[in-house]
Amino acid sequence: MDGINKVKPVKTPFLKTVKRHWILLLMLLPAVLYVVIFSYIPMTGVVLAFKKYNYNGGIYFSPWNGLNNFKALMISGKLGMVTRNTILYNIIFISLGVVLEMGSAILLNELRCKIFKKTAQSFMFLPYFISWVVAGAIVYNIFSFERGVANNILTSLGAKPFDLYNSPGAWPFLLTFLKMWKQTGYGSVVYLAAITSMDQEMFEAASLDGANAWQKIRYLTIPSLIPTMMTLVLLAIGNIFRGDFGLFYQTVKSSALLESVTDVIDTYVFRLLISSGDVGVSAAAGLFQSVLCFVTIMCANGLVKKTNPDYALY
Repeated sequence: MDGINKVKPVKTPFLKTVKRHWILLLMLLPAVLYVVIFSYIPMTGVVLAFKKYNYNGGIYFSPWNGLNNFKALMISGKLGMVTRNTILYNIIFISLGVVLEMGSAILLNELRCKIFKKTAQSFMFLPYFISWVVAGAIVYNIFSFERGVANNILTSLGAKPFDLYNSPGAWPFLLTFLKMWKQTGYGSVVYLAAITSMDQEMFEAASLDGANAWQKIRYLTIPSLIPTMMTLVLLAIGNIFRGDFGLFYQTVKSSALLESVTDVIDTYVFRLLISSGDVGVSAAAGLFQSVLCFVTIMCANGLVKKTNPDYALY
């Protein structure tokens, strides 16, 4: 066999390929233009982090400022606090989200009454469509110190009213509850779709072997959901330094007393831009956030790739 010459694959010229598949490429063109216009071109705005922005020069012609924007960001004294809050909240959201979303999907799948199953799924999915503005208004009307429903009930029972907006310790629990209330129904759809696509023959075989419902969930359903769970967790880790702006701003409002436990990088950048008007420092904070997200997802994916390559994103 050594004497047989190996046939090298013939490369088709690029223009010939375009001519042959021009209809498919034309169908792809709107998606490519969308990504280029709204994803790649705005990335050039990161130069603002190294410039002293003025409205005459704009983004690209303002004078360079070196690393002064990052120095101003560091000496502000709040960057470490908001970074810590962002990480801790997202760790809690990801951990509880996996448990509640997977658990609710498994419970929905085990329901035998189709009417009740669809009704329950609809009620779980409904909070996803409620904006954070509306959610914040609901929280305020329930827990307002003077006119809140909860405090009216407490005072009518002879108890002291609870001032939520002056109690920083209560907000981590409330924000976690609101996040889970809003995302659990939506996240469970992905797990439910993964469950319905599983091979039903292995469940039938387990039933013939005498396995009960809990054993099938423990030894069949949950292990089969691990690839889906790992993909969703890795995608969530890629945004671990990004806070849900609507949750942390519309719910908490502008309360300086609560900033130590509710301020995240996104709300900090917004307040920094509104209060000082310094676009360069705000851009530096945004670039700092993006770099951390990139490093985190690369490290997490690399770690998963070493332990189990099948679960890695790339």
